[in-house]
Amino acid sequence: MRKLRYRSGIGIGFALLSPAVFAAMPEEVLTTISVVFTYMFIAFVIVIIVAVYFMRSRDKRRAPLKRIFEEREAIHSVGPDTLVTVCVRLMTAEKIGALVVMDGERLMGIFTERDALNKVLGRGLDPGSTKVSEVMTKDPYCIASTTTVSEAMELITKRRFRHLPIVENGKVLAVLSSGDLTHWLVKDQLGEVQELVDLAARS
Repeated sequence: MRKLRYRSGIGIGFALLSPAVFAAMPEEVLTTISVVFTYMFIAFVIVIIVAVYFMRSRDKRRAPLKRIFEEREAIHSVGPDTLVTVCVRLMTAEKIGALVVMDGERLMGIFTERDALNKVLGRGLDPGSTKVSEVMTKDPYCIASTTTVSEAMELITKRRFRHLPIVENGKVLAVLSSGDLTHWLVKDQLGEVQELVDLAARS
């Protein structure tokens, strides 16, 4: 008896989906069904987009920092006796927010836009006669290249850093900013999301 009901249900379902039934339906009903299917498809695409975004984001957050700075340009550094004016001009020309202060290959400190505002202008010092070693952030917090992106972002958030020197065996490998981390996390995902949006628009 159950098998008979099951087969009957399947038969009725196929009958309802048959072209003849669709042809016999009023135009308003067909339009409603079409709209419903369209919304269902859009909702499905949105779910896929969100899933792809968060899965990729999670994977990229687990990546070590060395994957980011492998493609980066040379480190911008100055000596401890460099005047603040020269440092600011260099930062402006290179469009960067920080310089590492080096004594040979030894990292002495880091000079940032915040240092220029708070320690130079805020104190009324003359940037044309002030050495960077006098106003830099000494012995900055450094991390290893094996640190994950997630750990670096957590560190930046908790300690309110904007720049992190990457040091290994006493050698500065790179200086990453919070903007570098954010850009690396989203740069590939934006393209993938746009492709899915375009696919949905063409459907």
